[in-house]
Amino acid sequence: MSTRYTLKDHFRESRLVNDRLIFAAILAGILFAIIMTRLTVLQVVEHEHFTVLSNKNRIDIEPLSPQRGLIYDRNGVVLAENIPTFSLELVPEKVTSLDETLAALATLFMLSNDDVAEIEAIIKQQRRFRHVVIRERLTEQEVAIFSANRHKFPGVDVVGRLIRHYPHGALFAHTVGYVGRINERDQKNIDEKAYKGTLQIGKTGVEKEYETLLHGQVGYQQVETNVSGRVVRELSSEPSVSGQGLFLHLDINMQRVASEALGEFNGAIVAMEAKTGGILAMVSKPDFNPNSFVSGISTTEYGALRDSLDRPLFDRALRGHYPPGSTLKPFVALAGLELGILTPHSKTFCPGWYTLPGKDHRYRCWKSHGHGHVDLKQSLAQSCDVYFYDLANSLGIDQLHGFLDFFGFGRRTGVDIPSESSGLSPSSEWKRSARNQVWYPGETLISGIGQGFNQTTPVQLAQATAMLAMRGVHVGPQAARAIRDNEADELTLLPTKTSDSLPIVNNQHWEAVIDSMVEVTSGERGTARSVGEGLPFKVAGKTGTAQVFGIKQDEKYDAETLAKKLHDHALFIAFAPADNPELVVVVVAENGGSGSRIAAPMARQMIDQYFGIVADE
Repeated sequence: MSTRYTLKDHFRESRLVNDRLIFAAILAGILFAIIMTRLTVLQVVEHEHFTVLSNKNRIDIEPLSPQRGLIYDRNGVVLAENIPTFSLELVPEKVTSLDETLAALATLFMLSNDDVAEIEAIIKQQRRFRHVVIRERLTEQEVAIFSANRHKFPGVDVVGRLIRHYPHGALFAHTVGYVGRINERDQKNIDEKAYKGTLQIGKTGVEKEYETLLHGQVGYQQVETNVSGRVVRELSSEPSVSGQGLFLHLDINMQRVASEALGEFNGAIVAMEAKTGGILAMVSKPDFNPNSFVSGISTTEYGALRDSLDRPLFDRALRGHYPPGSTLKPFVALAGLELGILTPHSKTFCPGWYTLPGKDHRYRCWKSHGHGHVDLKQSLAQSCDVYFYDLANSLGIDQLHGFLDFFGFGRRTGVDIPSESSGLSPSSEWKRSARNQVWYPGETLISGIGQGFNQTTPVQLAQATAMLAMRGVHVGPQAARAIRDNEADELTLLPTKTSDSLPIVNNQHWEAVIDSMVEVTSGERGTARSVGEGLPFKVAGKTGTAQVFGIKQDEKYDAETLAKKLHDHALFIAFAPADNPELVVVVVAENGGSGSRIAAPMARQMIDQYFGIVADE
């Protein structure tokens, strides 16, 4: 009986093949579904996200910094301009290794350890997307060297920029001020979007006061870049809007004469238009070169300026506190007239000293043997202290303080330059609250001659003098005169800071005081007779000598035995012409000694310049 063997089961094999095909088809369908789902997610759901990522690899948004508005003097002379330059800049977020990059740049550009440390400090202070300047004002050779090695420094590039420049150097250092790098403190007070791409901001002076006007509006450009980050082409852009031009009342010739007149003296000169308050000159000495701050001043250079005993960074015109000395006497005299304490013909006998009733202490006059019997005109012309001791004693400190308040003593003027100080006009209430002490009658006497607690700033004294010149019209000092939009040629004048007249009952009192000030510069015994010589008009003025330290009862002031820093300050106030004032001048020469000998001739130089008077050979 034979055995049958089944060599091949076609049905089973066919079924197995079909099962495998079905499994493969299902697996392929699942994989296809997964792929399609992923493609759908990538191309539909996450399309925008990956488009942005793709564009980031080839498209960049770069801010377009606005051109900062220029600053001019009243005649159109440029005081602050923008000059083209190349700078080496780094964007921290685009740098792979910051330490290695800085080390390589230090080798390439011979940066010192201090330079590198300063750059690292700036990087820590600023946002990582902000440009950090490594070096400004690159030479052509330095640009070529970096261009040849640029592929080694991702995130670093040579950038062409306009940087601020002050063509007249130190001449307008305190008034125009300067711009500097945006620091951490600035970032807290500015709009990041508005300053994107901008490296500098106004730090002092007019540059700071009118920052919004001068800065302009930032623009943007969309560019395509290659793998190295170089710009291939521009795709779109929104141009920046340049800052507006700013015209000041300042006159470069008046400013230069004021600076030259002060010479080697520390101090300040302020010259104003009597009717508008426009500041024609405002000089503070010693000064400094503001261009040093534009690119970032070195620690060593800044330390020298900061630690100097002469304090060149300190604006004496706005912040210097000086006893007004005898320049306060015209205002005290007006108070006496207006409050009925005296008349223009009231006389006081000056034996060379003054004593309070029942007291032995003698308050001395600058003229040791006295002036004899003097009236208002004689007392101002000869600056008799005894006359004003007696007047101040009759007025009392609080009544005197209240009257001086009309002229702005002890208060900021509101001038459009930052960091102004208020000075001090004392009163019994002030001493009680500030020092917890009572006011003494002797302090009233010395307040009447502008000494004691009295402290004024040159710009404050200029405002008060202008109000006196204008017979009570309140005139506020102002640096800016007009603005000019870049798209227009015409200037837009800024309003002047004048307001209602002071509450003076008898207008003849103005003339009595001003006639007495004319006697100072024109009278035979006037303390500043040289000021009025050879002029076709009358000048009203008043000399002042302010003590730096007190002198004991039995001592005498001897300049020859004193150190220079202990010499009296020399002051002078003036306006001209006296009957129709155009110009107001205030001079403070620190440790100059004599207002008539030192300060008054400086004011005469300012008068000559303003009115175009040429001195005889």
